Amino acid sequence: MNLLEVRDLNAGYGRVQVLWDVSIMVEAGQIVALVGANGAGKTTLLRAISGMVSTRSGSMKFKGHEITGSSIEGIVDLGIAHVPEGRRLFTGLTVRENLLLGGWRRNNKDLSRVVELFPALAERMNQTASTLSGGEQQMCAIGRGLMGRPELLLIDELSLGLAPKTVDEIVARLPEIAAAGTAVLLVEQDIDTALSVSQFAYVLETGRVTKSGPSPHLLADPTIQEAYLGLAPS
Repeated sequence: MNLLEVRDLNAGYGRVQVLWDVSIMVEAGQIVALVGANGAGKTTLLRAISGMVSTRSGSMKFKGHEITGSSIEGIVDLGIAHVPEGRRLFTGLTVRENLLLGGWRRNNKDLSRVVELFPALAERMNQTASTLSGGEQQMCAIGRGLMGRPELLLIDELSLGLAPKTVDEIVARLPEIAAAGTAVLLVEQDIDTALSVSQFAYVLETGRVTKSGPSPHLLADPTIQEAYLGLAPS
């Protein structure tokens, strides 16, 4: 059974439809990338899965349970955590307080897993989130999501505004997260990074899935290389 199964999903904002018959799947322990240009609908899809955007038709199942129309709290309780674009930390609270809020619904106060993944946060626990670097804020945001002990972690634009070295450091932790039992659905504009760390990927263009397959195959696809990596066809 797939952990997450989205079938023929249509969604949008008000009268504007953004997603058109989108179907994706994520297996347990898997890293799946969702790639495409700005405005393709990637963020809308993550928001729909986490209950932030109402769907118009289609089906979303998590661990076999229909979650279409479920509340955000209900989806979190089932085991889905969302790390939004721009981190969205509580900037006036400390790192420790942000992390503990992530674990509140699970009554989880154990920060050891987060510190093990992101040692840089260990010495920042009593700092307010606003004083962190962009990379540290992203680590804190991912850590806050993990504090809910999810089985699926949605990460929106991991690399946004971060230095390449910092991105590499954070991306290197994703396989560890997946191996520990939390699958990852990663939205990322850096196609090379996304397809290198994931096992499977979907290409979203103007709200529709136009390509999908094992990530190494998509990375070697001449049309992907030309459209997103700027490589001339051989």
